[in-house]
Amino acid sequence: MQYHGLLEKYGALLNLPSHTRPITLLEGNTPLIPAAHLAHEMGGGFELFIKYEGLNPTGSFKDRGMTAAISEAAGRGVTTVICASTGNTAASAAAYASRAGMKSIVLIPQGKVAAGKLAGAVAYGAQVVQIDGSFDDALTMVVEISKQHPIALVNSINPYRIEGQKTSAFEICDALGHAPEWLCLPVGNAGNITAYWAGFRQYNDLKWTGLPRILGVQAAGAAPLVLGHPVERPETVATAIRIGKPARGEQALEAAEESDGRIIAVSDDEILHMQKILAQREGIWVEPASAAGLAGLAREIAAGSLNPRGKRIVAICTGHGLKDPEIVTRSMERPVVVPPRLDALEEALLGEQRPR
Repeated sequence: MQYHGLLEKYGALLNLPSHTRPITLLEGNTPLIPAAHLAHEMGGGFELFIKYEGLNPTGSFKDRGMTAAISEAAGRGVTTVICASTGNTAASAAAYASRAGMKSIVLIPQGKVAAGKLAGAVAYGAQVVQIDGSFDDALTMVVEISKQHPIALVNSINPYRIEGQKTSAFEICDALGHAPEWLCLPVGNAGNITAYWAGFRQYNDLKWTGLPRILGVQAAGAAPLVLGHPVERPETVATAIRIGKPARGEQALEAAEESDGRIIAVSDDEILHMQKILAQREGIWVEPASAAGLAGLAREIAAGSLNPRGKRIVAICTGHGLKDPEIVTRSMERPVVVPPRLDALEEALLGEQRPR
């Protein structure tokens, strides 16, 4: 059976207006990948699955919410959309806007967006404006301009974004037959954690799938929900969650509390280590922010704060590694150069063990 996108598959479960006109790039339906090697690395005795959202059309989970937000806007005749972004939202908004025949405008913090994400927004035809300030400054600006002009705001404070993003929770329950015992995910602007909790609650009401405990994970240099106050100058290599004042922070804290879970912070070193071993043990390459949920899980298990034995745990990996390849390329060793001869290749690969 042909797959037709999220609004066709789950539209009856989403609170979207009747005027909504579906705009799709066949987003969603991302794989839930068993990660037995990584589970063993963390001590074993449990099932670990990676919900690999980097396989959405623009390489991140943002496409789930964007199909809903752009579809709603298209249905009421919007011609221009705008967002503030650390990169993934910009690329997704630009792609879906172009699909709908709309103009897209994205505001990004100067020098704080990975090149792979900025390239996506440009490729899809967005008008990109850099501001000399933070993501939070950019978000304030797009909120104000959308109030004063006929421009639709498509950041996660748009309620239809949350409706679209709920669908990942539905897919997880459909794949497993029930909710996992724990769900681990990165937390930046906090729309995703809000959406997952809403999705699991809705599916449980409909199908008695149960509810997960939620482990939300921020980067230590951008952890306002852990610190209990905004961070004026957030800093982390995980650019997708480099946000000091989450728009849905209160809802994220509510989701963690209601699920009997928590929100913690991990260091950049822990994030980069997890990004590396996820690629090398499981063949799944994600951008740094995507590894935060798993890094938090590893920390909690090691500290004895989370007992995984006998449980099913799902970690959300939000974006593909190609979103931010510079993290890898700037630290890698230069490849060995050899002349085009077999003996030279044997010398480079086998050294003294090469056949004589």
